[in-house]
Amino acid sequence: MDDPVLFRQGGFRLAARMRGAGANVDEGQVRRLREFAQQEDQAADELVAWSREGRESREPQEDQGRQEPREGRTNSNQEQLELALTQGIDAVPNPAPALETFFRQVEATPYWVDAERLQRGAKAITRAGLLGLFPLGDMSLMGGYLASRATKSLVGTGEIEYRATRRLVETATWWIDVTTPGAMAKHQTGYTAAVRIRLVHAHVRRAMNEREDWDYAAWDRPVNQVQTAGTLLLFSLVYVFGTQLLGLRYSTRERADILHLWRYIGWLMGVDEELLPADEDDAWRLLWLLAATEFIPDEDSKRLAKALVDSHASIGEGRGAAGRVLGHVNVGVHSAISRLVLGKDNADFLELPNDLVAQAAVLAGAGLNFAAETVRLCVPGATALQERLGQAGRRLYLKRLREVFKPDTSYQQHMRAA
Repeated sequence: MDDPVLFRQGGFRLAARMRGAGANVDEGQVRRLREFAQQEDQAADELVAWSREGRESREPQEDQGRQEPREGRTNSNQEQLELALTQGIDAVPNPAPALETFFRQVEATPYWVDAERLQRGAKAITRAGLLGLFPLGDMSLMGGYLASRATKSLVGTGEIEYRATRRLVETATWWIDVTTPGAMAKHQTGYTAAVRIRLVHAHVRRAMNEREDWDYAAWDRPVNQVQTAGTLLLFSLVYVFGTQLLGLRYSTRERADILHLWRYIGWLMGVDEELLPADEDDAWRLLWLLAATEFIPDEDSKRLAKALVDSHASIGEGRGAAGRVLGHVNVGVHSAISRLVLGKDNADFLELPNDLVAQAAVLAGAGLNFAAETVRLCVPGATALQERLGQAGRRLYLKRLREVFKPDTSYQQHMRAA
């Protein structure tokens, strides 16, 4: 099969040649992958239906005052859900069947999960510090907009296009939560964040399924298994590849551990085990297949890309002439990074600015990063120091985000909006 458009230019073309990403892919594998586009997440969907029933049954009684909970039960479906998330299903007295089914599944950790590898993968990600945020927005999110079927749910909620800055902040917050060392232990911050986003997907899926204008023939099932697996690859494989393009260096074991971490995150998010890559070769092969079948951009892709670019420009708002310059530079740098990995044709389709000076600056910065990384590998203790510095930078950044934007890490507003 010929390389898909995503792999014909830019950084992905280089990766495809080096990894043999599309070698020996056959039509049967493409058909098998497409079957997952009709599969959703039954356990999460049933839990959301139960939680919404509880909320809707209380709404007519809101003016009648707060009622006392029944003996042996928590006060509401939402309280039961929060208790299961933070303390485990065994902490919930007499759990509802949908709640118990979901959390028994989530808490049954797969045999292949290795806690030490999760820790090592998180440390390798942490070492990048705030530099890791660039691939997150400029490669993972921007690249994801090329998958037009997946964008339909984003456009349908209106959240991404009209609240791009806040959603970018919330995505960064979530990403930091799930990639912090130790955070993926049961009921810790990263663990609960991964499960919460699974429930957000179920709320969005329910809302899209209730729309009369949802085109199942053209768009598949909303927030289906293929799309969730694609999101997982954008945050794992594409992140690693993106930071490498920006000059960072990883050992073979570190790359494998990062993918192992995201394999578990994907499992918590409800991705079918058949779509969870076991190693780097699996991940590139799956990304190639997704690019061949899902990365078909349309006008919605352009709208979402514009919203993301506008959010980069907004950094200079209210700062006068200096702010306008800052906004212009910010847009140029982010767009240059997107162009580096997506290639000219994809970037032009998304109407990303083509600033040659910014692109030269990004390449120069990548060269400096690579030189610094080479020194790090030669100096005893430098890697551990870089991990601590990266973690400190991420903590300060997260603190600042929470002070300025107050992101909703429970995602309740998104669940209500859906």
